[in-house]
Amino acid sequence: MKDAFGIPQSLLVLGGTSEIALATARRLIARRCRTVWLAGRPSEALERSAADFRALGADVHTVAFDALDPESHETVLGKVFAEGDIDMVLLAFGILGNQAHDEREPVSAVRVAQTNYTGAMSASLVSARALQVQGHGSLVVLSSVAAERARRANFIYGSSKAGLDTFAQGLADALHGTGVHVMVVRPGFVRSKMTAGLPEAPLATTPEAVATAIELGLRRRSETVWVPGVLRWVMSALRHVPREAFRRLPI
Repeated sequence: MKDAFGIPQSLLVLGGTSEIALATARRLIARRCRTVWLAGRPSEALERSAADFRALGADVHTVAFDALDPESHETVLGKVFAEGDIDMVLLAFGILGNQAHDEREPVSAVRVAQTNYTGAMSASLVSARALQVQGHGSLVVLSSVAAERARRANFIYGSSKAGLDTFAQGLADALHGTGVHVMVVRPGFVRSKMTAGLPEAPLATTPEAVATAIELGLRRRSETVWVPGVLRWVMSALRHVPREAFRRLPI
């Protein structure tokens, strides 16, 4: 179980090749996490990550997981929880998509929504129920500041994250008092492979900075974490900008 400071001894990563997830796992292993499950589509990258964490002293397992196959989630994740308690589930999978392309190709836009929202909702519900059965644990959901308000540049991705963000907040309320802690993480622009080649937004951050914020949030049992923290106030202001003015902003 988690220690007195909220650091998990066991971790399940949904999206086992996510740079934010890997930075978080690396940080938690350095603290005291000893059992790590990396769930994702089978790949060399997934196996390399597992090998890296084993070299750090963790007991690491990989499991085949597909966000786009929600009918398999209960079986796949059930096998993980059957192996022992999981202190923390980190839901980190997601795709950015290509806004211009996806507007022209609705099937591609739907894939973004199915991955980021439908798949995440399914995996969250299955994980939350398992955590509730064992009586403790944290579910950490990677959302985005893009969930706060639709922007012309990425409203397909932003709408999928908005759905996930709202869902996770409601799930947190539903699980209040059960021993299960839900934490929503809202990073801004993260310098990573997913955003390579894109114009960098103001207040850009790194996977390592997000990992640090996640650890602090766990220690504080936060419900919402912004990375960097100043984005809480920036987005609070932008949320109230009239639409006509918002359309003209260079964002």
